[in-house]
Amino acid sequence: MTSNFIDYVKINIRSGHGGAGSTHFRREKHVPKGGPDGGDGGRGGHIILKANAQHWTLLHLKYQKHIFAKNGNGGEGGRRTGAQGQDMIIEVPLGTIARHAETGEVLAEVTKDGEQVILLQGGRGGLGNVHFKTSTNQAPHHSQPGEPGEDIWVILELKVLADVGLVGFPNAGKSTLLSVLSAAKPEIADYPFTTLVPNLGVVSYHDFKSFIMADIPGIIEGAAEGKGLGTRFLRHIERNSILLFLIPSTAENINDEYQILLNELKTYNPALLDKERIIAISKTDLIESEEDHARIISEIPADLPYVMISSVMQQGLGALKDLIWQSLQAAQPPAIDEAPEADTQAEA
Repeated sequence: MTSNFIDYVKINIRSGHGGAGSTHFRREKHVPKGGPDGGDGGRGGHIILKANAQHWTLLHLKYQKHIFAKNGNGGEGGRRTGAQGQDMIIEVPLGTIARHAETGEVLAEVTKDGEQVILLQGGRGGLGNVHFKTSTNQAPHHSQPGEPGEDIWVILELKVLADVGLVGFPNAGKSTLLSVLSAAKPEIADYPFTTLVPNLGVVSYHDFKSFIMADIPGIIEGAAEGKGLGTRFLRHIERNSILLFLIPSTAENINDEYQILLNELKTYNPALLDKERIIAISKTDLIESEEDHARIISEIPADLPYVMISSVMQQGLGALKDLIWQSLQAAQPPAIDEAPEADTQAEA
């Protein structure tokens, strides 16, 4: 089955050419030799990237390989400026990055609803001959052509925006956890790589609070070097405020599995280790004895907060949400006092 979640597209974009300036002279019934009055050409259309919270994927751009803005119109007599070329607005999900396809340079990044960034400037319109009149040249017969627009290939890359990113090996129980904590309905089955695209779910908390959780497809050892599905999914973890490592109680060694996951993140992007981290031991309903329970506890890294859960039995989920909420508050930057700015606006 073809997925509708598209997080990577390559498109050709071209801004509009500027209109040419006009070479025109005033000619009226009683003014047979009027001076120059050629107007300027209009600006070419921009290519604009705009964030739209109603979009969750780049699917609408998958088959749109060329996006061109309109050219500006030429100037006219009577000092009339030509009309500007129509801008082309590319609407994308929050968290989209635009890169130059050849150089890899980041051209734009939009993370807030309604945020707009000009990817390509339209060409400037040429000056009409009215601008070239001098004391020694009263009738200039030249004007400027419009500037050409720009034409490049860009890569649009979506990085999922969420408060909590689920990190774990395939079949760790991430999809099941998301399905019981939120209204999301990811595909769930008892085999690896059930999840092939990121799934988002809104998790309700006390007092009408909520947070967004992302089920990132499972990591395998060597993913940072491109093994398996590689960095295609690792990039989605960059946008999450905190990382929830989900490790099943059936793992041979909890700490070893955690270290492998941590190493993949570090290899891909060392900055990921600066995020708040918590651990959830899943599938605790499969723990057979007190000895096994004690062994699992002893294998959990001592410096990280953890919780034991069973999504199937609905155990420990309240404690998990409490821990996530506390970690989210710790991960948030301090609030900025905006009162002075408001006072300034009031005075104005």
